[in-house]
Amino acid sequence: MVARLLVPFGGSAPAAHQLGKQHLGGKGANLAEMAAIGLPVPPGFIIPTTLCARYYEAGGRLPDTLLAALADGLAHIEREVGMGFGNPENPLLVSVRSGARVSMPGMMDTVLNLGLNDETVAGLARRSANPRFAWDSYRRFLQMYGDVVLGLDHYLFEDALELMKDDRGVTLDTQLSAEDLQALVADYQAIIEKETGQPFPQAPLTQLEGAIGAVFGSWRSDRASVYRRLNDIPESWGTAVTVQAMVFGNMGETSATGVAFTRDPATGEKRIFGEYLINAQGEDVVAGIRTPQYLTRAAREKASARDLSMEEAMPAVFAELAGMFETLERHYRDCQDIEFTVQEGRLWLLQTRSGKRTAKAAMRMAGDMVDEGLISRDEAVLRVDPAVLDQLLHPTLDPAARRQVIAVGLPASPGAASGAIVLDSATAAERAAHGEDVILVRVETSPEDIAGMHAARGILTARGGMTSHAAVVARGMGRPCVSGAGQISIDMDARVMRVGSHSFPEGSIITLDGASGEVMEGHIPTIEPELSGDFARLMEWADGVRRMKVRANAETPEDCTTARRFGAEGIGLARTEHMFFGADRIVHVRAMILGGDEGARRAALAHLLPMQRADFAEIFRIMAGLPVTIRLLDPPLHEFLPSREAEIAEVALSAGLSVQALRRRLVELHETNPMLGHRGCRLLISYPEIPEMQARAIFEAALDVDQGVEPEIMVPLVATARELELVKAVIDRTAEAVFAERGRRIAYTVGTMIELPRAALRAGDIAAHAGFFSFGTNDMTQTALGISRDDAGRFLGDYVEAGIYPRDPFVSIDAEGVGELVAIGAERGRAARPGLKLGICGEHGGDPASILFCEGQRLDYVSCSPWRVPIARLAAAQAALRQG
Repeated sequence: MVARLLVPFGGSAPAAHQLGKQHLGGKGANLAEMAAIGLPVPPGFIIPTTLCARYYEAGGRLPDTLLAALADGLAHIEREVGMGFGNPENPLLVSVRSGARVSMPGMMDTVLNLGLNDETVAGLARRSANPRFAWDSYRRFLQMYGDVVLGLDHYLFEDALELMKDDRGVTLDTQLSAEDLQALVADYQAIIEKETGQPFPQAPLTQLEGAIGAVFGSWRSDRASVYRRLNDIPESWGTAVTVQAMVFGNMGETSATGVAFTRDPATGEKRIFGEYLINAQGEDVVAGIRTPQYLTRAAREKASARDLSMEEAMPAVFAELAGMFETLERHYRDCQDIEFTVQEGRLWLLQTRSGKRTAKAAMRMAGDMVDEGLISRDEAVLRVDPAVLDQLLHPTLDPAARRQVIAVGLPASPGAASGAIVLDSATAAERAAHGEDVILVRVETSPEDIAGMHAARGILTARGGMTSHAAVVARGMGRPCVSGAGQISIDMDARVMRVGSHSFPEGSIITLDGASGEVMEGHIPTIEPELSGDFARLMEWADGVRRMKVRANAETPEDCTTARRFGAEGIGLARTEHMFFGADRIVHVRAMILGGDEGARRAALAHLLPMQRADFAEIFRIMAGLPVTIRLLDPPLHEFLPSREAEIAEVALSAGLSVQALRRRLVELHETNPMLGHRGCRLLISYPEIPEMQARAIFEAALDVDQGVEPEIMVPLVATARELELVKAVIDRTAEAVFAERGRRIAYTVGTMIELPRAALRAGDIAAHAGFFSFGTNDMTQTALGISRDDAGRFLGDYVEAGIYPRDPFVSIDAEGVGELVAIGAERGRAARPGLKLGICGEHGGDPASILFCEGQRLDYVSCSPWRVPIARLAAAQAALRQG
């Protein structure tokens, strides 16, 4: 039982990393693996992820069997370090940390220095001959335990610390004496007793049990839940808990702590990147409480910093650390993000994990590691998360534009963004939900800011370094970030950001350049990205292994041009109804819909024919012979019907009707549920003159362009084979008329969008009349699940959090339900018509998880937004490699 409940590592413990991240969590598995390859790791034990589920099943209570086993785990650590947990003469202190299967930086809780009480602090002071260190560790423990385990507001402790510094006339924590810190410990204990009604628990085992429960509890914290939802991490995975002997970076000038990357996570350059602090603990670096120093002399000189780098201040330890970087990269064959502590000149590694990186850095690292022989080309393709390419596909600041720089911080995450200043996470999320571009401005971010950081276009902090919470999370999200902009101050009462004597009220527009660290006043114009170099090389490798084609959903010249530039291999969905909203067109569309007879509709369609022909000709020219799938008119009628008085009068005049007659017609056309109403093929069957006009425009445009165009005409919303048969007959009849008039023929295909459950089930019948199927998974998701996409935002987040759906089914395909309909449609369609071309054109066409599903169904192509074409190309390549 003990072996299953606790997994020891370090020292004489048997190698345990083979149990894997699924069981040990990422942190625990990597600690065990580092110990197994001989790197200096403080000993400890891991409580596996399976215990997290048991904790919640028991209503937030640790299993009795685990509590009984803790003594065995502690005994392992005690043997290895020669100290005793709770021993007042030679006290062992431990850290208690979380560890999910995948890295969730800062999202869950940690407790350090656990085991201190009023007796052991005295023993620690005697053993270390450093009373200041002992009391500093105790005050840190009280604050962290009060916050994490007891749920007290950490500002209660911060305020007490600031009052102490003000009273002593100092600015830094390190300037407080041992006596000051001892007084602060008494203040902290008084705060805990006042706020909880109970004294701080002195028994170390009680402290440990509380900390383990708090770490398990943080798995379902608001910030962790938001992070899991944003990163598609299942709630059922749970977290492991790692209990490990403490090593101390706050034991004086020969001690330090730091965070490092084996390569630059912003650029991908192969150089040591990171920061450290002398006489500090780890949270001082990652939380930005003190401004850290650079690891290397080159980085310090480049930044014109005065404080010595670790390479200069601790040359022997730095050389040892650099050697460990090489060992870790060779072992893991990837860039590593490392936490380390130096205790009185001895180096310890506390964590290693795959380093989060920008898209630009990911591209360079993948290519360089191929060149270095660390990984293969296929591995390089699999290494880059397709979603991060979004960082490369958007504009950056125009270097020729005028800039009014108001502050400069650290270039923590590249990219550029303009938006309105917001000073808290909730406001950022609220204003962004209303379509406003916002910049989240904070003194420093914390895990509680995760929702606001995701909603914001960019992040600006007054404090923090290149490895602060804001920097790491922003890089992972692809948000531009400027951290450590010390010139700015924030007045939350007045809701104002100040830079010197200048004030910027909340709502003022600023621009961030995450590549330079500059903060600018106002909105700065941007330029398009260049997709060459490392990006082009990786895309070439991806295209070499990809099976599925990638098309784009586009119907404007601008979108079609973007699609071509990003490597689209055709248009998978041109939505013709989107072409009719211009002021010169909408009136004729309304006259056509509202016309009381065929003659009135044909008159309106005659105005639209040359416009449609020109639209299609421009698309064909841009696509230059690549396949173009044009969907016939599919508007829910309410989107086109006039509502304002001026619109009604204008349409009445165009349609030759009186205003009163038009109002009666509007009443006749009113639909209770227009999304399931008179639209798609139903409208085309009722009014065959519509597909006739659109087909004529398509064929005439294709003949005019004469570039080997073979249009694919898609009939929407079919549920029966007869619907497709009727509309196809109109298209074929029109084709013959145009070909006769022009004296020339072209090849074309008529197919349909499979977007209704009945269509998927009767795909064999429908295939008799279809040259292709394109699965419209947007509407199929709505009709299969009975959920309106427009209204789902009100509750789908709750559904995902509750595990009803693993992720938003409108973002990533519901493989078990909608996916099975796609599988049935594909199987029955191909059985009836071997060689039937199959694609997908819903929003899922740009989602990597959905693309993996499509590869499993052997679809011929996916179609997505033009801006997501590179994402789909890489995801399709990864899907091909994973499916074998």
